[in-house]
Amino acid sequence: MKTVFHLIAGDEDQQKTGLTIAENLSKDETVDMNDIAVVAQANGIEPLTKGGTHSDVVESLLDAGISFKACSNTLDLEDLEESDLVDGVETVSSGAAELTRLQDDGYAYVRP
Repeated sequence: MKTVFHLIAGDEDQQKTGLTIAENLSKDETVDMNDIAVVAQANGIEPLTKGGTHSDVVESLLDAGISFKACSNTLDLEDLEESDLVDGVETVSSGAAELTRLQDDGYAYVRP
């Protein structure tokens, strides 16, 4: 199974909840997970930035094999560079396009 989490809101508690659910899913031995991805766009991009709230959690989850994808459109709108992101975060052309691709590839969609 494959799951993609969508971080779009600026609410820190909601972001933390999404990251925690992704972590819990990665540790759940009752589910045969092939891949877990997190796509961040709009106000949900902040945890993926160096020094951002919960960036330490993002680093830990990257180390655990969860992939993180940041929307390039959001980076442009927020005047952010790829170098502003936590090391290991991938950029994608747009968050919506990436979510569409992943769901078309069989990923379950979760938006906390």
